[in-house]
Amino acid sequence: MTEAQKTTGQAEGVSHQDMASAIRALSMDGVQAAKSGHPGMPMGMADVATVLFRESMRFDAADPKWPNRDRFVLSAGHGSMLLYSLLYLTGYPGMEIGDLKQFRQLGAKTAGHPEYGHAAGIETTTGPLGQGIANAVGMALAERMLNARLGDDIINHHTYVVAGDGCLMEGISHEAISLAGHLGLGKLIVLWDDNSISIDGPTSLSVSDDQVARFAASGWNTMRVDGHDPAAISAALAKARGDSSKPWLIACKTTIGYGAPTKAGKSSTHGEPLGEEEIKGTREKLGWPYPPFEIPEHVLMAWRGVGQRGAKEHSEWKQKLGKAGSAAAEALVEPAAANKIAHIEKMIADAKAAFAADDAKRATRVWSQLVLEKITPVLPELIGGSADLTPSNGTRTKHHKDVGPGDFSGNYIHYGVREHGMAAAMNGMALTGGLIPYGGTFLVFSDYCRPSIRLSALMRQRVIYVMTHDSIGLGEDGPTHQPVEHLAALRAIPHLLVLRPAEGLETAECWEIALKHDANPSLLALSRQAVENLRKTASSENLSAKGAYVLSEPEGRRDVTLIGTGSELALAAEAAKKLAEEGIKAAVVSMPSMELFRAQPESYRAAVLGDKPRVAVEAGVAQCWYEWLGGNGRFVGMSDFGASAPAGKLYPHFGITADAVAEAARSLVKK
Repeated sequence: MTEAQKTTGQAEGVSHQDMASAIRALSMDGVQAAKSGHPGMPMGMADVATVLFRESMRFDAADPKWPNRDRFVLSAGHGSMLLYSLLYLTGYPGMEIGDLKQFRQLGAKTAGHPEYGHAAGIETTTGPLGQGIANAVGMALAERMLNARLGDDIINHHTYVVAGDGCLMEGISHEAISLAGHLGLGKLIVLWDDNSISIDGPTSLSVSDDQVARFAASGWNTMRVDGHDPAAISAALAKARGDSSKPWLIACKTTIGYGAPTKAGKSSTHGEPLGEEEIKGTREKLGWPYPPFEIPEHVLMAWRGVGQRGAKEHSEWKQKLGKAGSAAAEALVEPAAANKIAHIEKMIADAKAAFAADDAKRATRVWSQLVLEKITPVLPELIGGSADLTPSNGTRTKHHKDVGPGDFSGNYIHYGVREHGMAAAMNGMALTGGLIPYGGTFLVFSDYCRPSIRLSALMRQRVIYVMTHDSIGLGEDGPTHQPVEHLAALRAIPHLLVLRPAEGLETAECWEIALKHDANPSLLALSRQAVENLRKTASSENLSAKGAYVLSEPEGRRDVTLIGTGSELALAAEAAKKLAEEGIKAAVVSMPSMELFRAQPESYRAAVLGDKPRVAVEAGVAQCWYEWLGGNGRFVGMSDFGASAPAGKLYPHFGITADAVAEAARSLVKK
């Protein structure tokens, strides 16, 4: 079989119908074997997926990490058997027929929804509807930015998305398509599975939007096609690839559960197995006489040819990369900036030295901006941004250049008031590779970002969230803007590093932590109000890297341990001085990261916390503190929402003062 024959898939009588039927059969068989899942979407979109992969997708199944591959995002992640079937059929390494038989089983690569890292070819974790299309916006944006830096020979690819009705109902889709349309991300092509069915029944129960008009209003090119007409699908994709002036929406009118004799077009095919009798009837209707999970060799070989089609172009690309020089190869190193650790360490050391010599009181958001002034020039991989709060977040420096429509050569993105879309786009940028995204907003609006922050952590992506105005210390904006429960809620997310520095040197150290942890997202919680530098010397060691450390230890054996984070660490330090005047010896512990401290050996944690009573102070709720306070500790903080007033009046009003910390310590020492 020649390469051309493999590409067309017509060799030995292999038709489009047979290749699409292979997807439908594997999908319904996998769901039936698992006794749960979603067969309807894969069966409905099998024709679209077949044309896309046979004719449009540029990829080499043998090397799933080829930087210039086209990206395929299954935003409608419940239809995961569509993706798993494609990965098996096209020959992605490690995806065998046995994996499809283990669909939704413990430890299987083929989880209920696609999970990044479980199998080669899964570009992002999807399932929470709308996240995939928003990730894809970040991927398409990263592609344009890398293209601006490296040129067409090195980076020039498309991002394809299969999205469902549910994806387009989710609010995040509005943010994502608006941003993509504004930026003119013309290499982004969304294939909408327009089947008019949701779990509850017809989509007319809950939505009557003209989605095509909506995308057009956001600056997209649009067209409608019959999602079961291979020629129409092919023509639509060719048109979209040939016009990259705007992103594309191709509305594919499909029948959910296509081929099922009695259930096609019904909501019952969405989220439950078809059943043995319906599957038997589907095989007869599709003309597919093969047993479950059996793909005849001629069909499998045709699909494997599709997976091999991009090998030649991939090889040519490698030659171009070699000729482009070392800078191009270094720009694509993974993890991003892995070859620049020494530069990062030097810039952080320089920042710490400068901060230690600086007597000024500044908000940690300002210290953060000063750190960025140092590291941005030596780290072109670092891409900044903010959700319309750039001056407040301090996320832009004099070394930044804006990214905008038609000009992707910059390193700073104005996301607009789209916090959720920003977070999801940053996930897509990090997944693309070669870039380290950070984005800013107020800490209280982490609620708007939370689903995407959770996915950053689930996928172990280095996305940096710069969250300022981190407490009642923001003052007059009041309880709607004052985060109270947010630190505790964020600290509950596995693998997320919540970093709350207390002053300038800690802020520099927290940036170093965030940049070096390439398998964790990080969130910097930064103050609006000015704080004093409590550390007067720039230690060569990153003291914050262990999560907590002793800021000051009294002479002799301590009587009590005072623990603080962020702007409240100064209250603990002041309380220790008051207690010392009374002969009570208090150690002061700074705990910028509970997650990093939890990871330390028990001996280190015991040495830092001591064996005496403990008092913690933080302008948030207490829930996350009981782990560190022991059985007889006390917490000084918030138990209700804040109020609108100057910060200087709010702290005494809510009893968060050095006197309150000292009194809590006295009561424990007396016991």
